[in-house]
Amino acid sequence: VSGLDSAPLFSDDSEAEGPNGPDAQQHPEEEASGVSRVRAVLIVLTLCYINLLNYMDRFTVAGVLPDIEQYFGIDDGNSGLLQTVFICSYMFLAPFFGYLGDRYNRKYIMSAGILFWSSVTLASSYTPKEHFWALLLTRGLVGVGEASYSTIAPTIIADLYIKEKRTNMLSLFYFAIPVGSGLGYIVGSQVSSATKDWHSALRVTPGLGLVAVVLLLFVVQEPKRGAVEARSDMHQTSWLTDLRELSRNCSFILSTLGFTAVAFVTGSLALWAPTFLYRAAVFTGQKPPCVDEAQCSSSDSLIFGIITVITGLLGVASGVQVSRQLRKKTARADPLVCAAGLLLSAPFLYLAIVCAQTSTVATYIFIFLGETFLSMNWAIVADILLYVVVPTRRSTAEALQIVVSHLLGDAGSPSLIGVFSDSLRKTDSFLWQFRSLQISLLLCSFVAVVGGAFFLFTALFIEKDRNRAEKYIPSGEPIVVPKSGRSAHVSVSSVLI
Repeated sequence: VSGLDSAPLFSDDSEAEGPNGPDAQQHPEEEASGVSRVRAVLIVLTLCYINLLNYMDRFTVAGVLPDIEQYFGIDDGNSGLLQTVFICSYMFLAPFFGYLGDRYNRKYIMSAGILFWSSVTLASSYTPKEHFWALLLTRGLVGVGEASYSTIAPTIIADLYIKEKRTNMLSLFYFAIPVGSGLGYIVGSQVSSATKDWHSALRVTPGLGLVAVVLLLFVVQEPKRGAVEARSDMHQTSWLTDLRELSRNCSFILSTLGFTAVAFVTGSLALWAPTFLYRAAVFTGQKPPCVDEAQCSSSDSLIFGIITVITGLLGVASGVQVSRQLRKKTARADPLVCAAGLLLSAPFLYLAIVCAQTSTVATYIFIFLGETFLSMNWAIVADILLYVVVPTRRSTAEALQIVVSHLLGDAGSPSLIGVFSDSLRKTDSFLWQFRSLQISLLLCSFVAVVGGAFFLFTALFIEKDRNRAEKYIPSGEPIVVPKSGRSAHVSVSSVLI
């Protein structure tokens, strides 16, 4: 019996029964996974809600960043650390949770993680003025909980659906990223404005996190790993073997590097765009500066949040639709659409940054277009990973992608932009507060072009790697060979000889 079928941790619900179970249905996916169609939809909706909450919590801080800077009296470099410490803990723990997710009950792992980050987020809202380090520490610990969810949730969807249905459900799942991010800006800024205290903004998501834990425990049912793809007989290989095989997967490596560029750009814009827009308004005299104990203007965070929600929905939906139509003409459609999204976003993001001091309307229009094209990647990159990696390595692959994309992407980009801004600032005038951050953010356009190039290279290998994953047979596994009209199990080595 494989490790997947006898998971020692919470094994009573480790995986639903396979096709021979008493509840098998007529529908192939339902029969294979052991999960009913209605339950499968409810599971996806639950995962979408948690993903939305995940990103809402992540970007609440960005929505009140000017207030945090004013409250603690910190510069741009220290402000960038708020996102960096979160991403660092998140990415370093992702492989650990990926390892657990490939071997043990996934819903209990996610439940424990969400309960932990909800508690830590609530604790961070009570940080005193003299202890900025405590806010950094709690934001870092939030990444521990989120790592337990992000590495595992997509693999559950992959074990419930295949082909077009999987793409559609992944699209729904990744709609939650821009929507949750936008809500983070909106809720953070508006709650802070209503209560006149930015601490209150951090107290919204913990309660919603408890609801998420209840939904996970009572709604989510573990599907059988790989069964929906008729791969339930696959056995678990060692972690080192998984890493070795993934390192040889060119499509996985190159698409991960392309997604790293997406993470770099989105990480930078997520933290700094509302602050940049606010400084532009102060520099041009459209808004008063944030001084002393005065509440900073929250309108830029509100508008940017709304734009993030709309562009995310448009980008994810259009990316999936364009890819679906292009697949009829070429099997390389997915990486080509990802490349086009990044390459088209670069000039619009550049124009948004350089036009900020001359036209607020033009700036928001260019941000809208740039973010729309940037958002075309989310669901497609996830789908690429799932079909070029075999089922028993997917959580590990998700974890590895998280580590690389965050390590080289949004783990350092917010802090890097902040450090660049501080080093370029000649004086502490409103002019140089705006100008230094403006010049620093121009780096995003360059990185977007580099990311587009990585996806173009991915297109060269995607067909080969997909076929190899679909036809993969583990070393030493028996295969069925016809013998006198009957099936017989013969080892791979015997056939090769």
